[in-house]
Amino acid sequence: MSDLAAPFQGYRDVVRPEWIDHNQHMNMGYYLVVFDYATDDFMRWIGLDEAHREAKAVTTFCLEAHVTYHREVRVGAPLRFTTVLLEHDDKRIHYHHAMYHASEHYLAATNELMSLHVSRATRRASPMAPEVLARLAAVQRAHGALPRPAQAGRRIGLSNRPAAR
Repeated sequence: MSDLAAPFQGYRDVVRPEWIDHNQHMNMGYYLVVFDYATDDFMRWIGLDEAHREAKAVTTFCLEAHVTYHREVRVGAPLRFTTVLLEHDDKRIHYHHAMYHASEHYLAATNELMSLHVSRATRRASPMAPEVLARLAAVQRAHGALPRPAQAGRRIGLSNRPAAR
């Protein structure tokens, strides 16, 4: 795997029994849990790992998250994740995860996120360190050549119906 993999393919997991609901598939809340694990892996890859956060007294907060569900996954299903950096500025990171069934290769779900870089001292937005911004710029160049994920930028609604009055 290239240091600037496009898309980033890091996190893998298996659907755990405690994630299963009464429909015998992964409960919607656990999609956010496992996507958060994929986020942790992505943040390490771009340079916002635990050592950096401790040394600089910074962290990230999620500002917004959108999940789309495409096909169910059941207990024991192997999962793999890809992540695309959509855009960033000096304080925000906009990215998109895709969750796949790792052996059957179907898209199970997606998660689009906006994260904010935050000073732990002030609990306010703060610019990222130059080395992280340089890494993000390099990743952005690699990921910018990828097609934009179809689910990115979606909004919820009944688009095929006239607006209620």
